[in-house]
Amino acid sequence: MKYTKPPLTFEKQADLLLERGMEGDRRQIIERLSVVNYYRLSGYWHPFRKSSGCDTFRPGTRFEDIWRRYTFDRRLRLIVMDAVERIEVAVRTQLAYHHSHFDGDPFSFVENPSRLPGLTSEDRARFLEELKRDAKNSKETFAEHFRKKYGDCHSYMPVWMSCEVMTFGGILTFYRGSSVDIQKKISHFFSVTEEVFSSWLMTLNVIRNICAHHGRLWNRELGVKPKIPRKDPRWHRPVEVTNHRIFSVLSICKFCLDKIAPQSQWPIRLRQLLSDYPEIPLGSMGFPTEWQNSPIWKEP
Repeated sequence: MKYTKPPLTFEKQADLLLERGMEGDRRQIIERLSVVNYYRLSGYWHPFRKSSGCDTFRPGTRFEDIWRRYTFDRRLRLIVMDAVERIEVAVRTQLAYHHSHFDGDPFSFVENPSRLPGLTSEDRARFLEELKRDAKNSKETFAEHFRKKYGDCHSYMPVWMSCEVMTFGGILTFYRGSSVDIQKKISHFFSVTEEVFSSWLMTLNVIRNICAHHGRLWNRELGVKPKIPRKDPRWHRPVEVTNHRIFSVLSICKFCLDKIAPQSQWPIRLRQLLSDYPEIPLGSMGFPTEWQNSPIWKEP
């Protein structure tokens, strides 16, 4: 089917919403549509439609309510990104440390295929090519210094530098390609198994990309679901942490931050956000009714 819908002015976009039953001040709606795309906001008014496949809204649907969900989600993304950044930096540090101390050779992760037993030869070649590109394009002072001083002899930087220029996807590949022994040392640092931690990194990689592209996060069904530790009762009693929505990601962030940044005010900031938006249905985020009784979320 050929797409034939014409572009609409901001004024006509606002009129269309009002015609479909949205309540609100037309001038304010126009102002907000001029800075946030109609289709970006559409994900937030989707739950307010009368029925699936219907374009009209339930009675009492206000544009201000949609806008508040959007601003809540924006603040949520910033909070999540803060946690993911801290976790990412810690994982980079752990990978650099354990690989560099494995045999004392900072380049063996590149030169010795046995150092990345979890990667096929094709995946390893792709990983190293991407790493070479990242090192070449990095504007970090240490990278520019290394290229200038050692670039005539080395195409790759030592592992402790390389870990700082990898993308998050590269870090994920590096972890999953590492020996089981190194994976265990890093995952045990975070108090989970290597299988669980690998799934957490995969999920956080997706979440990071959603946040970086300003995508809707608050009520999203997770496409890449993290594994929940089966033998750790803190994840199951008296509150079950499921893995299908953002509450599981928030719980993972809280759990990891308790290990790497126990002094962080991150949980307080999250609770403040939820307090600022009491109308947000937490069930749509995967929050259990008694979530604050979870040992993971209990305040000290």
